[in-house]
Amino acid sequence: MNHAGQEKSQRTGQRTGQRTGQRTGQRAGQRAGQGKACWRGSLALLLAGIWACSSPGAAPGPRNVTLHQKWALQPGDRLGGYQVQSSLGDITVDLQGNRVFMPFDGQVQPAEGNVDLCVILSSADVPAYLFRLCGLRRARLGDLAQGEPIGSGNTVAFATLRRQADGTWAMVEPAKEMIAQFLDQP
Repeated sequence: MNHAGQEKSQRTGQRTGQRTGQRTGQRAGQRAGQGKACWRGSLALLLAGIWACSSPGAAPGPRNVTLHQKWALQPGDRLGGYQVQSSLGDITVDLQGNRVFMPFDGQVQPAEGNVDLCVILSSADVPAYLFRLCGLRRARLGDLAQGEPIGSGNTVAFATLRRQADGTWAMVEPAKEMIAQFLDQP
């Protein structure tokens, strides 16, 4: 090979080596970038998980409702090995597995002492009233908007509670129209 051919071969080899080195470096940089991105993504997921657990949107704790009236049988009591679903003052509806909806914006909390059986719904729209629903499956807790499903159930007991002057709550007969709002999605 003559001198010109050697120089051309060296230049070609250098260019090929540079391109190969650049591609290898680019791939390594991409992998490093992917590693950083993966690490950042993992950190972001971890922080999001921590934030979600401590955020104001987390499920509220149980709500204690002191009733003005006290009947011998209460939801959650047991009779002959069976759990009582409702008591005096409740209206029980055979929903056949269908859903119950928020009649207005509000908050759904588990009922203290009956966290697996009943929920309490409160709303700024009707501040003098609370609504207790017992028998829901997979009840959604927290702040919910009007029309959002609360849960579903076969037999669901509805109770309307009105605030008394002494701060206790008394069961009152719920209006048919009020219960219908829970059953029909707006």
